Amino acid sequence: MGSARAVLAACAALTSSGSSAADYVVVRNEVVVNRPVEQVWARVGGWCTISHWLNVACEIVSGSGDVGSVRRLNGVTRETMVAHTAHSYAYWQTSGNMARYSYHGSLAAESVDESRTRLIYTLFYDAAQMPSDAVRASEHARLNTRFVEPLNIMKKMAEAQ
Repeated sequence: MGSARAVLAACAALTSSGSSAADYVVVRNEVVVNRPVEQVWARVGGWCTISHWLNVACEIVSGSGDVGSVRRLNGVTRETMVAHTAHSYAYWQTSGNMARYSYHGSLAAESVDESRTRLIYTLFYDAAQMPSDAVRASEHARLNTRFVEPLNIMKKMAEAQ
């Protein structure tokens, strides 16, 4: 219990801004796939499978695809896996264009029934750290639809014979 409090305190210290209160924004997109959850996750859930559905270069820098693993996208962006279950993972962007805004993301596959799966992509970031209202609005508009097409690509990948 003490170590959990220490981790939470460290996370709060890293994401807090001395000049303003946080303004956390959550963006969630989802799609239903006509395949069982195990099959869907096997096709789209790998730590670097992002290269296939987001059309980016992905390299595992450290780890084996579990908590603590680090991937590098397009040679620049680094993301560290902070949570992992049988059908999900969450990551923290430590370098890249959204890192300074405490950007986190997650991909999860949830069973709807025995033959259908809901894929959910969730983004989380602190808009208060952005330099202006114009940047906040622009980034929200961009991120609000950022993973719609990749989710549709994942659906096609998972439903392919």
